[in-house]
Amino acid sequence: MDPIAHLALATLVFLATHFVASTPVRGSLVEAIGERAYVGAYSLVSFLTIGWMAWAYLRAPYQPLWQVPGVKLWPLVVMPFSLVLVAAGVMTRNPSAVGQAAALKAGDPARGILRVTRHPVMWGIALWAAVHLAARGDVASLVFFGGFLILALAGTALIDARKADALGEEWARFAAVTSNVPFSAIVEGRNRFSGSEIGAKRVAAGLAAYAVVVAIHPWLFGVRAY
Repeated sequence: MDPIAHLALATLVFLATHFVASTPVRGSLVEAIGERAYVGAYSLVSFLTIGWMAWAYLRAPYQPLWQVPGVKLWPLVVMPFSLVLVAAGVMTRNPSAVGQAAALKAGDPARGILRVTRHPVMWGIALWAAVHLAARGDVASLVFFGGFLILALAGTALIDARKADALGEEWARFAAVTSNVPFSAIVEGRNRFSGSEIGAKRVAAGLAAYAVVVAIHPWLFGVRAY
């Protein structure tokens, strides 16, 4: 199979398996095998499909589409923000995350990074994908990073729809004071920014992850990050 076609196939399978979680098929699977087994199977499939995509991407030829001076350095600027979003999102209880719906019962469930966006991890992934797609500017990167970008952006909307259906009024109250798009709720006056709630340790975790990624980038991907 042509390497680009192989990568496209892997990406389509990756997207299809992830979008299943937002269809009625998910409910049927959970009912058939149980929540814990479903989460385990879903995690395994995610790991395998990401591995397949990465394997296909590393073997795809470089076919340039655009070359813009200076764009290759954009990841150095954008990735700290991306990884801080991911770190803060992982380290914060979030009603939009799997198994954390009980966080809606807190007096103020929209704290910290959730004041910025209710989907910090997804937006961190979207930033990573978008800036690498722009910096690389080739066919394989368009397919590979484009797949992650589609998943991250579409995923936020699909999660919102699923949570609204499952959690009703509790989710509606949470959504009313938060936003999908970062900073929208703050700009609209429905929330406020609080750096102290995000916390220095979450920011430090994101920046530490950035330093590690820069250091091991040549070993993992064969090219320096700068």
